[in-house]
Amino acid sequence: MYLFKLTLFILSFLLSGFNIQTNNPNVVKWVINKGCSLTVGGSTNVNKFSCVIRNYNKPDTLTFYKGKPSQPVKMSGLLKLDVRNFDCHNPVMTGDLRKTLKTKEFPHLLIRFISLNRYPHYKDQSDIVKGTVTIELAGVTKHFTIDYKFIHDESGSIILTGKRRLFFSDFNLVPPSKIGGMIKTNNELSIEFNLCVKTI
Repeated sequence: MYLFKLTLFILSFLLSGFNIQTNNPNVVKWVINKGCSLTVGGSTNVNKFSCVIRNYNKPDTLTFYKGKPSQPVKMSGLLKLDVRNFDCHNPVMTGDLRKTLKTKEFPHLLIRFISLNRYPHYKDQSDIVKGTVTIELAGVTKHFTIDYKFIHDESGSIILTGKRRLFFSDFNLVPPSKIGGMIKTNNELSIEFNLCVKTI
């Protein structure tokens, strides 16, 4: 009888602890909805270009571990994008970018969310929050600081926009060139991702 009561007590304790953890108001989860995109912009010595991956719709989840107001927020979550889906609106440019990014060897671009400097304020559309991510591309992983904007729309969704400038050379890549080097792609790139998410 004593052993039975002890077992019930331990089970009750574990279950209560589980409920506290899963209902923790400081843990917030966002699920990624349809309509997300990633855009990479750059330039050559002749013109500018923009390449996009549209309609990223995997049901990924972003988790925020909130502390005190205005304190850093830990995050977890991952975007896994197929770089073979990049479209530069020009077949030659699209092919060059995919080749430069070594898509056959490394078909995915991974963005892992690490932290925010604070939890966002949705009502202020000019509010900018800084966050830390790792970006893995062509087999190389780098840490970056991203500037985010968070907008809470009328449907209850949250639009998250992240921007960052980076370089081909960050990932040991050589920018493509054409016509014996007469047309050269500049090293600098701009990256912007737009995520449509909802709190769950």
